Amino acid sequence: MKFSRRVFFGSAASLAAFGRTAFAQATQSPRDPTKAPGTPPSTLGQRSPFEHPQRTPIGIVSRTPLQDLRGTITPADLHYERHHAGVPQIDPANYSLLIHGMVDRPTVFTLADLERLPSTSRICFLECSGNYQRRLTAAMTAQQIAGLTSQSEWTGVTLATLFREVGVRPQATWFLAEGGDAALMTRSIPVDKAHEDAMIVYAQNGEAIRPEQGYPARLLLPGWEGNTSVKWIRRIELSDRAFMTREETSKYTDPLANGTARMFSFVMDARSIITSPSYPGKLSRGSNEIIGIAWSGYERIRRVELSTDGGKTWSAANLQTPVLPKAHTRFHFQWDWDGREAVIMSRAIDETGYVQPTREQLFAARGDGSIPYHLNPITAWVVRPDGTVVCREEGL
Repeated sequence: MKFSRRVFFGSAASLAAFGRTAFAQATQSPRDPTKAPGTPPSTLGQRSPFEHPQRTPIGIVSRTPLQDLRGTITPADLHYERHHAGVPQIDPANYSLLIHGMVDRPTVFTLADLERLPSTSRICFLECSGNYQRRLTAAMTAQQIAGLTSQSEWTGVTLATLFREVGVRPQATWFLAEGGDAALMTRSIPVDKAHEDAMIVYAQNGEAIRPEQGYPARLLLPGWEGNTSVKWIRRIELSDRAFMTREETSKYTDPLANGTARMFSFVMDARSIITSPSYPGKLSRGSNEIIGIAWSGYERIRRVELSTDGGKTWSAANLQTPVLPKAHTRFHFQWDWDGREAVIMSRAIDETGYVQPTREQLFAARGDGSIPYHLNPITAWVVRPDGTVVCREEGL
């Protein structure tokens, strides 16, 4: 079929005009940020409407979306929740902390009193001792598997400072921490922990601590199981023995296979989890970055190892600095995926030389009666040939 020069150039002109019109319509659309002013400054910042990280409330817990986060600090509104009788609303003007018992000067501290004392800040993780799932299924996210851990910068006063203020007597070896919620959460804590690194904190990530994290003040015990960091702290009693509360007799003990039980198993062992790639992600062939977090209640993470062949071989990952004690540490590993099915996993090694165990090693040592407390097994992800990523199924 033949075209005349007139038809050809006429068609070209029409196409050009159509292109100019389409471009003008597109650039004049509200979707084009270069053609209209954006929103003005506001009193409170908001996430982009294209970002939707959320906790997942189930029963009495709400898990942090580990797979959606980067870096090591958890946004305060995504910090995991675990409470025993809901979140109380406490007016800071009416807040007080009583310290009494085996002390020379029983004292009631208001929030203003605490804020007048020398303050300090530290970054550390909190983790629920029940941060574990009895059964893992393919369609489980990192959030569902290990989302009961989060990390913040906490600000407050050291408990050692307060103990000096009240004159704790030498024979006092334990203290009772009592919360101001309807559950009256109570735990016995060795006094040595107060002198090591315990704090009463009133700020989180630069702002007042969130209500679900203990507003207006909570106890913070870095590296220890989360329930010992009693929220809405209202009373501390010093004694020469443990108080043997309900929460440390009927709860938060670790039954072992030999019929005995571990009590006061405060410290959280080393653990890691790959957060990307993870379910429901998808990989493309070629170079991919594997990232995740590792942490230990025993000071620093010394090493994280990655396996892409189901644990047959292991290689060292790169640790993001600074590597802080009792803190989440981000790790990175570059992997060239060839399109074949693969099983990827990580294991953490801390400064004590402790190596994160497999599920089989854990239950061989403790028995399944220890569920759900202080279980930190290696978690694996399966990369299928089509690139989809699922959790490796495991369970009793």
